Amino acid sequence: MMLSRYFYTLRDLKWRNQILGRVWFRLYRPKAMAVDYHLRERVAQWQTYGWRDSLLLAENQIKVFQQSITINKPSDWNSSNHSKLCLYNLHYFDDLNALRSNADWQRALLNRWVQDNQPVVGNGWEPYPLSLRIVNIIKWALRGNALDKTMQDSLALQANYLTQRLEYHLLGNHLWANAKALVFAGCFFSGAAAQKWLRIGLKILQQELTEQTLTDGAHFELTPMYHSIFTEDLLDLVNLSRVYPPQLTLDCRAILSQALGWLGQMTHPDGELAFFNDTAAGIAANHQQLLTYAKLLGIEANTTVLGASGYRRLQNARAVLIADTAEIGPSYLPGHAHADTFSFELSVDGQRVLVNSGTSDYGDAHRRAWQRSTAAHNTLVIDEQNSSEVWASFRVARRARVQLIHSSDSQLCAEHDGYTRLSGKPIHQRS
Repeated sequence: MMLSRYFYTLRDLKWRNQILGRVWFRLYRPKAMAVDYHLRERVAQWQTYGWRDSLLLAENQIKVFQQSITINKPSDWNSSNHSKLCLYNLHYFDDLNALRSNADWQRALLNRWVQDNQPVVGNGWEPYPLSLRIVNIIKWALRGNALDKTMQDSLALQANYLTQRLEYHLLGNHLWANAKALVFAGCFFSGAAAQKWLRIGLKILQQELTEQTLTDGAHFELTPMYHSIFTEDLLDLVNLSRVYPPQLTLDCRAILSQALGWLGQMTHPDGELAFFNDTAAGIAANHQQLLTYAKLLGIEANTTVLGASGYRRLQNARAVLIADTAEIGPSYLPGHAHADTFSFELSVDGQRVLVNSGTSDYGDAHRRAWQRSTAAHNTLVIDEQNSSEVWASFRVARRARVQLIHSSDSQLCAEHDGYTRLSGKPIHQRS
């Protein structure tokens, strides 16, 4: 049983990146090295926009997932009393771009982070939180908050270290976040090192932009929340291109218009996202918030018809139904997938009536297993089995594969690695 699970989990992975790359990532231990730099001159002003409420309760106290975390000593940044995801969020510094936050408290906590987190030690130096923090600090600086020499040195050190810890073994949204951070740092600073960061980051973004977007505008992991994060990333890159136009020539406006349109189709009348795969409310910007940001940059959403992503939307004057007839995600990257094939959500008169579980925790094994299960979604459960074999926190072995069976009924069926998982009478009539 266990051998079968590993076989189906591993067979679709990219061996060079995700298998050999993981081994290399664990064994390779680079050092953080200082580099020479200058601050690059800006051509235009950053368009300030934020949607988060402030998370800071004091200069050493921050709210993470409804928990209040106080930083009294260096070890508090990596305390075992908190989950890995909670600690990651502590190191993101999302509050730097929150609405109406206290700049003095933000500066104090930033300085505290530099003092307490020695290079390459702890959660804050792992590539994903490192990437998000680099971008947040630079956006904060572009909004008019000056960085002193100590903070500039630390920021350049972080960016240079990131070039040696790119998450090719994870790919997807992690590698994208790494590349975005290098582009931000490569534009913000000038010099030989900064040009290297910019070159590496742009190369990855150009490759991944094609890889990670589907023809109907969806992000390829098929998770509305991560699609929203990806869309805000694209808006940030357009914003950055206005500030440093000679350096940043990546053109993603057309994709952005589609991405905004797709997100609108995956949004309920209450203005929040549908809970398919790893989606939760309040973690990423909603559709209206992103439209507001896009308007500042002169970008409008397309009228999108759901297609390649596999999701479908039906609505009339009173009801909205959003259905999942999609694959669970990229074959080599199903980490944020749930066993939710053929699930749906329904709103009536502007109120949600039927919803999926969404996600609330990556660390609690029991809760994570339940929220990814078929039983936690509005779809059929047969023989008390999941439609896709989700296991651990981010693993999928055998998975439902949706395909159109060409017949007089033109019905959709889900196949579970070689045999029909949901069959019989037409499950979904395609018009």
